[in-house]
Amino acid sequence: MALSAFYAVWGLLLEVAIAFGPVPRITWEHKEVQLIHFNESKVSNYSTLLLSEDKNVLYVGAREVIFALNAVNIAEKQHELHWKVTEDKRTKCAVKGKSEQTECRNYVRVLQQLNDTFLYVCGTNAFQPTCDYLNLISFELGGKNEDGKGRCPFDPAQSYTSVMVDEELYSGTSYNFLGSEPIISRHSHQSPLRTEYAIPWLNEPNFVFADVIRADPNSTDGEDDKIYFFFTEVSVEYEFVGKLMIPRIARVCKRDQGGLRTLQKKWTSFLKARLICTIPDKNLIFNVINDVFILKSPTLKEPVIYGVFTPQLNNVGLSAVCAYNLSTVEEVFSKGKYMQSATVEQSHTKWVRYNGEIPNPRPGACINNEARASNYMSSLNLPDKTLQFVKDHPLMDDSVTPMGDRPRLVKRDVKYTQIVVDRVRALNGTIYDVMFIGTDRGALHKAISYENGMHIIEETQLFPNFEPVQTLLLSSKTGRRYLFAGSNSGVVQSPVAFCDKYTTCVDCVLARDPYCAWKPLEASCIDIFKEGEMERNWIQNIGGDASSCSVCSAQRPEMNGGTSTVTCE
Repeated sequence: MALSAFYAVWGLLLEVAIAFGPVPRITWEHKEVQLIHFNESKVSNYSTLLLSEDKNVLYVGAREVIFALNAVNIAEKQHELHWKVTEDKRTKCAVKGKSEQTECRNYVRVLQQLNDTFLYVCGTNAFQPTCDYLNLISFELGGKNEDGKGRCPFDPAQSYTSVMVDEELYSGTSYNFLGSEPIISRHSHQSPLRTEYAIPWLNEPNFVFADVIRADPNSTDGEDDKIYFFFTEVSVEYEFVGKLMIPRIARVCKRDQGGLRTLQKKWTSFLKARLICTIPDKNLIFNVINDVFILKSPTLKEPVIYGVFTPQLNNVGLSAVCAYNLSTVEEVFSKGKYMQSATVEQSHTKWVRYNGEIPNPRPGACINNEARASNYMSSLNLPDKTLQFVKDHPLMDDSVTPMGDRPRLVKRDVKYTQIVVDRVRALNGTIYDVMFIGTDRGALHKAISYENGMHIIEETQLFPNFEPVQTLLLSSKTGRRYLFAGSNSGVVQSPVAFCDKYTTCVDCVLARDPYCAWKPLEASCIDIFKEGEMERNWIQNIGGDASSCSVCSAQRPEMNGGTSTVTCE
């Protein structure tokens, strides 16, 4: 993309006069809806959440405390564990110029399910990150005090992400006190791996999300499970006066064991690509990614990646949601062109497309049946030519484009911070992706895309003091779906829908909420997923046609054996 386009968008953002995106049909103030809160005095930064659907437990990592809450009602605390910093460590931290009252504490940043009995937990520990094992039966730490360097940030303000895959922790964070050595790593007793410390691999990244996508068990190509990382980093491929940010997706293979000589104990499968989220006809570029949710569902042919983006200079508070097919991502990594550095004019480095010969096996690819047929049984067998190539060419020239080549949703005057997505089958059998998007003002938008565009069903104020939604989780258990949001001051539990707030058939149907339908026999708007069986005469129309309400009179039995007529309006 030409640099003039980037300059143009930054100028354009100052002049945008039109309102982007739909306005929420209804806004629920904090006091209008039934929300469940959890917070304790003198505890802050409830920013790490882990949901155990099997046990109905929500684990919360805060500053110097880990809580276990009842996931059906988070006001019910089941356990708490205080994990404080020693006076000695606080003093040493303060001597290094950090705030003893704020930074020199233990902020719990990693909460991952290791197995049925243990959580793997890490905290910043006054700029000396430490990890341990939390016994879920006794709710006590094992006292291992493992070095958390590379698994957990030093600074509570630093970006980080992690995911546990088959009892091995994959993390993206900083490896040193100054935050100047970014790393994507796997912590394993068998084969720990990490990225090269080199600008082409990671250049001042801001990590936001990581997740595993399992290989298709029915596939015949013998592919590997893959772990995906999402972050924004400083561009190396575009020349710019300041630091131009670029949203990235990176990928590594689970069975990667590093190279035998080249890339020893380093990833041989690390590749990264740019994520495109733009409105081409308006020359608007969303180049900072704030959060990601990967929708995996039996009703989907392949996972869908949802990301929330903002422009780098967000003068008018624009936000966008873009969605990507996993196959588009894989196409870039498996068939796309690579970039290479070229030295021009007095050692100046420029990144350009590589058009030369590509070694075989393909650099950055996982070991599959094709590689095994050529006697490459693991990454340790790969030839140095392949490994040296991927070491020098971790960046793809091809970019990942969104579904429909444009955002699913663009909204002005809001900064989206978090996203989760639920897949809902409406009464007519149509399946919709319902997006729940947190804002930097403590609100939650519920939005749905349908044939004619995008509709924001409602806005709910989760936090009365308008603080940012720092983390968002969705529990999609059958018949009991909740949202959990964490902020600096506490955790909020919200139902996915407020159907009972709509008191007439017209209001219920015009909400265009796939969770809700009008039940004529009871003259009420009900959550269809809380009902035992679905009935034909319930009224719902995602397109917003409420004409059925005017003819939906029904007979309701009375206590004395008679009947009375119920109209829907």
